[in-house]
Amino acid sequence: MHLAYFYRGLLLFFLVFGMAVPGLAGEPTDQIKQTTDKILSFVSDPALKAPSKTGEREKVIRQTAVERFDWEEMARRSLGRHWDQRTAEEKKEFVHLYSDLLERTYMDKVEGYSGEKVLYEGESVDGGYATVKVKIATKKNADIHVQYRLKKEGNKWLIYDVSIEGVSLVNNYRMQFNSIIIQSSYENLVKRLRDKVNQK
Repeated sequence: MHLAYFYRGLLLFFLVFGMAVPGLAGEPTDQIKQTTDKILSFVSDPALKAPSKTGEREKVIRQTAVERFDWEEMARRSLGRHWDQRTAEEKKEFVHLYSDLLERTYMDKVEGYSGEKVLYEGESVDGGYATVKVKIATKKNADIHVQYRLKKEGNKWLIYDVSIEGVSLVNNYRMQFNSIIIQSSYENLVKRLRDKVNQK
């Protein structure tokens, strides 16, 4: 599955109108909704719509969105068995590149939002982990099922994986990263990530 599909899922997760949240929704769903409402307030703020405010608008939207992600956990899981072989400095750089890539891609897709509606279908909690199930109703009458996996850190529930129609973003990256490392090297993977991040 193409990664653009995952990025669209991430976009739809944060930029949704007409959301329906079950009355018995728990803390993970509530925190996701809080993040979404905050982003929507920036998206709809007339003071941030002027072209001269593009940079400011992108900054506040990005800051709000990424506060809901556990970048290190996502990066660790995406690198898989190769994570433990990395030095502390390599891990720090990888997390930075990984998060920057997803943040940039997310911002690139923001303007593509076209009014899809999202329905929260429930959540399950197992200790410090939770799954929030979402159904996205597109304008083509084709439902997209999304699952957000979260991990509790203090009082916050942070996303560490997103699955679109049963296919995990983290697993998708893990397969790609593993293939690059095995066929060439970890250094080549990092170079590719740097090149993507520096494209703009």
